[in-house]
Amino acid sequence: MTPIDLNADLGEGFGRWRLTDDAGLLSVVTSANVACGFHAGDPATMRRVCALAAERGVTIGAQVSYRDLAGFGRRSMDVPPAELTAEVAYQIGALEVFARAAGTRVAYVKPHGALYNRVVRDEEQAAAVVDGVLLAGGALPVLGLPGSRVLERADRAGLPVVPEAFADRAYTDEGTLVPRGQEGALVADPGAVVERAVGLARSGTVTARSGARVEVRARSLCVHGDTPGAVELARRVRERLEAAGVRVEAFA
Repeated sequence: MTPIDLNADLGEGFGRWRLTDDAGLLSVVTSANVACGFHAGDPATMRRVCALAAERGVTIGAQVSYRDLAGFGRRSMDVPPAELTAEVAYQIGALEVFARAAGTRVAYVKPHGALYNRVVRDEEQAAAVVDGVLLAGGALPVLGLPGSRVLERADRAGLPVVPEAFADRAYTDEGTLVPRGQEGALVADPGAVVERAVGLARSGTVTARSGARVEVRARSLCVHGDTPGAVELARRVRERLEAAGVRVEAFA
């Protein structure tokens, strides 16, 4: 059975405000998607999370976003490709400083929120994100939705691609995520989230909102850090995966 990575969005605070329980989640997950200051995060937060991740052996990834602190990066924006490329590279570079200071490195890149969903289908924005990863230097893996334009573009550019699934999000029959603004977009029942995680890891399928079974082959599972009770939920997911014989380990 293919190993599965367990990732979470971390460092999602700003100044005195903190949204995610970074220390708690870093005791469970294998990869940390660290906010780089555009949708959340600031230099002190990035430094703190990188130090904690390095101490606990958790892989660090740059979670890049549209420049949208007020909207938490969940508002769609029309950013010119050249500007988006520069902003993606800027965010990766900023996090890399703190990762290196902690004795580790940025090991992958994951778009956040509106940008994540936009590059599923938008070829131009997907190309801009990949160009930003290349501009930052190195062959960093790109984490994204299976079949998305950004993974196709990254693969063509010679970057490793890592398909990702969400146990706590509803899926369409096409294998894309139900938009957050629609009813039923989030799976709230912890038991259901745990069972969906095991199904995704073992069979590569999930039940869509319509009731249809959808193929979602993934190497990494995301547990949202801003979900109430996220640490306990992540712990239950990991324990259940390991009990089912699934090896939980970072992909990078």
